Parts: sequence; structure tokens; C-alpha cells
Amino acid sequence: MEFVSAKARAISPSPTLTIDAKTKQLISQGVDVVNFSVGEPDFDTPDHIKAAAIEAINKGFTKYTPAVGTLDLREAICQKLKKENHLDYKPGQIIVSNGGKHSLYNVYQVICDPGDEVILQAPYWVSYPEMIKLAGGVPVVVETSAGDGFKMTPEMIKAKLSKKTRAINLNSPSNPTGAMYSPKELEAIAKLAVDYDLYIISDEIYEKLTYGEVEQVSVASLGPEIKKRTIIVNGLSKAYSMTGWRIGYTASEQYLADVMAALQSHSTSNPASISQKAGVQALLGTQEPVEEMRVEFKKRRDYIVQRLRAITGVSVLVPEGAFYVFPNVSAFYGKTILGKKILGSDQLCELLLLEGQVAVVPGSGFGAGNYARFSYATSMERIKTGLDRIEAVLGR
Repeated sequence: MEFVSAKARAISPSPTLTIDAKTKQLISQGVDVVNFSVGEPDFDTPDHIKAAAIEAINKGFTKYTPAVGTLDLREAICQKLKKENHLDYKPGQIIVSNGGKHSLYNVYQVICDPGDEVILQAPYWVSYPEMIKLAGGVPVVVETSAGDGFKMTPEMIKAKLSKKTRAINLNSPSNPTGAMYSPKELEAIAKLAVDYDLYIISDEIYEKLTYGEVEQVSVASLGPEIKKRTIIVNGLSKAYSMTGWRIGYTASEQYLADVMAALQSHSTSNPASISQKAGVQALLGTQEPVEEMRVEFKKRRDYIVQRLRAITGVSVLVPEGAFYVFPNVSAFYGKTILGKKILGSDQLCELLLLEGQVAVVPGSGFGAGNYARFSYATSMERIKTGLDRIEAVLGR
């Protein structure tokens, strides 16, 4: 018997991982591919964080921990939230999970009943709608564009509200656009959430990678009423170049944390014990490597935006955070390049990969088919090489 549940059949594969798999296949065949598809910093994990993990191994800290994470890591997260975000949480309100993606999965599972709706802006990170659907929820998409800075307004959200609306999903800075909500914009959305008694799921994974144009503020810090309704999702992967260590966390009201704790205890149990010790050092140790990485990302951002804008037919906003640019490439649709008809972002990105040996993620997977996502989490030398190749292909 071959049977797969309807829930499983409804899942769409991640386009970012699909492109990454094709890229790695070409690389394994000896092809020199410039990879703009990867959503992880190219920097090594800082030495003091690795040293904490090695010490944990040598001391035998290799057993189960509490399912929700060690007390010292949850206390470190509380210190971080107090110092950097001006938020008071107790360790019991913190759930440490196997990466930020796992934290988001937990959130949707505990707030969604079948048919409950979650407001989601497009362009969106590719996994949001799939995880909402896995929880039985319905992603309700608010279309945004470069004209509105890729950001939702309260009016746009109100137009999508219904009796089934359960939450508003925010991601600032955003993957894939790099857009950030200003404090004033967040205040307006927070007021709407309070007025309609909605949760805000605030994905703040890129909060440390911002470039000065907009002040980074957690929506939960805007008052006690919105704090009660906000579920913060964050982690160590992007800020500390710890993507493989798999440490994410949530901060929420106690009743939500209790339910997520129960869910996690029956699914994955605790994150890796060694990674948790490294996480304590990441949060409480020196932050200099984070700043060095941020400064380098800003240089790359400025360069890649300038180069993309110089290509006829490409338009792009300057991202305010994260490490992605999201140019509009629709001017090439309907054209034939190197004998291939370009019908949309999927065909264009396939062309760039096969003919230019440059990996770029099509915007279709982010709910924005006129765009493509470039990650500048690679060296300046590789960025220059990749853009030279793109110019050569698109110039044909």
C-alpha cells in the first residue's frame, strides 16, 4: 500500500533548497558556480563560541537537557531581551528549539485550529505559508510591492481580516526583501492587533543585521497590551553565523510557553546540549564578531545594489536589513535569451544557473513572481564575479 496524507501532499518543496541542491550538484561536477542562493552567513562561527562547545564536550555535557532548553541558556536569552529589546521575560516564558524554523512551527501549531487564518505579507519567506497550512491554518496573503517598500499598512491588513483571523505574521528585517518596519509603522500595526485581539508573530531573526536607515524595534516593546499578544521568534543562526548549530527560541506569555513546552516534549525534546552551551557564550560573550560581520554585509549590500541598478531592465530597492536584495527582473519576461524563452522568474533563474553558472532564487517561491532573491552572504570577490556573469548573460 502506498498512502500519503493530504496534509503531506499539500506541502510545496522549498525553492531555496531546490536551487541549492542543483547548485551543489553542479559544483560536485566541477562547475564553478557563484552561489547567491544561500541564506546563511559565509563567516565562520566565532572562536569563543566554538570554544564553549568544545569545553562542553570535554566536560561530558552530552546528555538530555530539559525539553525547553537549559536554564542557563534561557536566562541568557532573558538578559539579552532585557538589555537589547527592553523586554522583561522570565526563563519559563522562553522555549529553546531546534532552530528558528522549529520555533515558528511550534507557534503555528499552538495558535491555529483548522481554518484559522494568519495574515501574511508577500513577498514572504518560503516556509511561512507551508508551516501555517501544516498547522491546519490558512495563510491569508497581503500583496506588497516595491512601491510601498514591501510593507503592510493597517489598511491593507484590515482589508484581509475576517472572523477567523487569528494572527498577523511580521518579519522585520525581512527575508527576502530586507525591508524593515519603522517604530511608527509597528505602532500602527500593534494598535490594530490590540483593537481586534490578534496575536502578532514577530520573526526577528535578522535583528542584528541592520544598516542604520531604520531603527530596529521589537513590536513587543511598544506597550503591555501588545506584549501580551506578541510571540517573539528569534535565534542564533544569522547573527552569530551558527546556522548548523540549530538554536532558535520564542518569548511569549506563560500560557503559550507552557503549551509549546508540552508540544516540544512530545516531538523533538531538547535542542543539542552542546549547541546550548555555545549559545550561552554567543549571547553573553563579546559581540565584536557580530558587528564586524554587519559592517562587511553593509559594504556588500551597497556594492550589489549599485551593480544591479546598472543592468538595463533591473530595478531594486536598497534593503535596510538582513543580507538579501530582491530586484524586479520582469523586464526580461517574454524575451528570448541564448535561445531560451523567459516566461518568468523560474526560467530566468534556471538560465542564469545553466548559462551563467550563477545561482539565484526565483521570486515565485516568495509569492512575488516578478522578482528574484540574491543573497550577498558571500565574499566581495565572488559577488563581483557573479554580477559580471549575470551582465554577460542578460546582455545577450
